Amino acid sequence: MPRALVYLIYNLLLPLVLLLGLPSFLIKGIRRGGLARNFKQRLGFFSASTLEKWKDARPIWIHAVSVGEAFIAFKVIEELQALSPSQPIVLSTTTTTGFALAVKKESPTLTVIHNPVDIPFITARVIRKINPLKLVLVEAEIWPNLVRQLRRKAVPVLLINARLSPRSEKRYLKFQKVIQPVFSLVNGATVPYPADVPRWAALGIPENNLTVTGSIKFDDLDVSGTNEAQKSELEKWLAEKAFPENARVLLAGSTHPGEEKYIAEIAKELVSHVPQVALIIVPRHAERGEEIAGELEASGFYPVLKSSTKPHLTKAPPGAGDAMPVWIANTTGELRSWYQLAEIVVVGKSFLSRGGQNPVEPVLAGKATVVGPNMENFTDVINDLLAIKGIQQVHGADELQSVLAELFSDAETGKAMADRGIEAMERHRGATGKNATFILEFEESATGQDRANPSR
Repeated sequence: MPRALVYLIYNLLLPLVLLLGLPSFLIKGIRRGGLARNFKQRLGFFSASTLEKWKDARPIWIHAVSVGEAFIAFKVIEELQALSPSQPIVLSTTTTTGFALAVKKESPTLTVIHNPVDIPFITARVIRKINPLKLVLVEAEIWPNLVRQLRRKAVPVLLINARLSPRSEKRYLKFQKVIQPVFSLVNGATVPYPADVPRWAALGIPENNLTVTGSIKFDDLDVSGTNEAQKSELEKWLAEKAFPENARVLLAGSTHPGEEKYIAEIAKELVSHVPQVALIIVPRHAERGEEIAGELEASGFYPVLKSSTKPHLTKAPPGAGDAMPVWIANTTGELRSWYQLAEIVVVGKSFLSRGGQNPVEPVLAGKATVVGPNMENFTDVINDLLAIKGIQQVHGADELQSVLAELFSDAETGKAMADRGIEAMERHRGATGKNATFILEFEESATGQDRANPSR
């Protein structure tokens, strides 16, 4: 479809969409505060102090949609500031939650703003005021008018850590003829995996403009590092709650409703073959602790909560009894330390819910990691780990039980799997630095063709 026609349709529909969404925007703004600044900045009006920071400067403009993308942006900004301390940066966010998080990071060289509405006269005003050196989009969100106007001004538009879930790819490909004219305006992009290159090329970004850098999200091998003080506190709590000294720990992490009982029933069967197995559950939402305890108690287990308003739920299990004890860590901010205490980790939200939870943290902690069939939000990293047998994916309760029995009966198999998982994640080491360098060094060639990092 001709680009002019794509933009005509987009600019006819966008005002209607914005008008329909205005009441919700106003209500959220009133509830969360900061509505006046939010509204003004989205229309391209900024305070004198903000404008002063951009005077006689050409900032790198980085755009992050919400909280997840903001965390990626923070890592890149930190690296950019290390490589070029005096370079001013503007970080814009689409959501108010992303803004609330980002504004805490402001500094003399970093300004945080609400993303302007993608209406031509508004984006033109913001471009004049910021006068960006480059626009850097994090992961996927592209605003057509903003991108086209910057390209007309010969300002490079870059996409970093370009992430494309199977669901998004399927949706984009349905509208390929509409998407391609916009994505083809991107001068250069970085992607986590080689397999991402043809996928993004199919959406319109020229293949020679795509650079493989690894994932910024997973460029943090310190995620496996131990918080020794916290780990000691957890060990102390377990000791106080009669946790067996020589236990072989099965840890169910980030579980969702129904999965706690599901995994506890399997652990109970395992104990009949491997008596040293002990189950610790760390639910995704700590406030579900008492609900989980009630469900397990009704099913014949002895739950021990780390935190509860009901004293009987925090009591250590008796020395003998028919009820299998299950220790439930329903406190927040401890998951990485809990992984350090495990022998085998089962990742939640992958059995009875959809999407899955992050499998990288237990892998980097050097633990044999098992996930269920529903890992849609982590397809790329799961496929990468499965390809070298660095993780185990099962498709139901029977298979989970047999895999866990095998791993507990042969500890070396689990250790080898964990080692391969760590090796697979090594490819992401340095991804943040590569992306920062990509941004700083990107130029357009004299022939008009975009030049990206030649190492792909």
